[in-house]
Amino acid sequence: MPDARDVSPYDALLLLSFGGPEGPDDVVPFLENVTRGRGIPKERLKEVGQHYFLFGGVSPINDQNRALLDALRKDFAEHGLDLPVYWGNRNWAPYLTDTLREMVRDGRRRILVLATSAYASYSGCRQYRENLADALAALEAEGLELPKVDKLRHYFNHPGFLEPMIDGVLRSLAELPEDVRDGAHLAFSTHSIPTASADTSGPVEEHGDGGAYVKQHLDVAQQIADAVRERTGVDHPWQLVYQSRSGAPHIPWLEPDICDHLDDRHAAGVPAVVIAPIGFVSDHMEVLYDLDTEAKARAEELGLPMRRSATVGADPRFAAAVRELVTERAAVERGQDVTPCALGALGASHNLCPVGCCPARAPRPVAAGADSTYA
Repeated sequence: MPDARDVSPYDALLLLSFGGPEGPDDVVPFLENVTRGRGIPKERLKEVGQHYFLFGGVSPINDQNRALLDALRKDFAEHGLDLPVYWGNRNWAPYLTDTLREMVRDGRRRILVLATSAYASYSGCRQYRENLADALAALEAEGLELPKVDKLRHYFNHPGFLEPMIDGVLRSLAELPEDVRDGAHLAFSTHSIPTASADTSGPVEEHGDGGAYVKQHLDVAQQIADAVRERTGVDHPWQLVYQSRSGAPHIPWLEPDICDHLDDRHAAGVPAVVIAPIGFVSDHMEVLYDLDTEAKARAEELGLPMRRSATVGADPRFAAAVRELVTERAAVERGQDVTPCALGALGASHNLCPVGCCPARAPRPVAAGADSTYA
């Protein structure tokens, strides 16, 4: 096992997230950042922004990231890790480039990156690596000395990510009326993506129907369902479902949609449903709107008892998992033999994204991988 306090050669951790608006005036500019280069009219962005306006124009993701920062700093301090934690976003303040500039000026030269996405996919991994390369290019143009940047491996099957979700499902089942509890169906939900993107997710050898994206989610769902059976004695039926589709109707995306799935389960006579958003790290807008608003409304229309379990958020077990991932990766960089911590059938993910992993439609510079533009 690696030294539980040795983080060398790293001198900082960067929490890298999506970002979100923090007031009504931020909504359209934020969406312009998200959709830059796609030619979407401002009037259409205002329509899309209604989801945010329902919540006062504020995305919960920023406060959730602040809570996670606090949890990480507390856990690191309690376990003797001398590793400062910074925060940068892809689409809103604090912007990634600004944060990396701050880190360089603070003297940080070996940076580990924790992305708030646990699974392999273009949008959940490679796009973050593209954003890192863009930020490094901007710093290079300013004449700054570039740090070496590495990304922590996918953590979908780390026990510190799984255990909070297992507990969340158990709590949701306990909240259901007793007469429907044992017959409840488990709907494990994640972000829908184009099937073409799913099919090419993960390393080349894993490409195929659904790629690593679907395979990893199915592994997580199976582990949670098995744990629920072991702890309750009830074998609940389950299915992986999808939400938050945003693409053109003629492009195939992963299905079934959660609301369609609720219709189907109700028609099949299922007495209740627990929705577990396993594809998300925190209760951000897509969870609050697509599940707590739209899916909840559909379940109420159907008269179908439904509960939504919690994401991991700033759970102390997740913070501890990040600490373990940091010390594990640091030991690997020091040349030590490490047995990575991972549950389920798939084992630990790669530390270094290989060539051809989660390819983009048009090649762009990337960082933190075997095909990195910046070493």
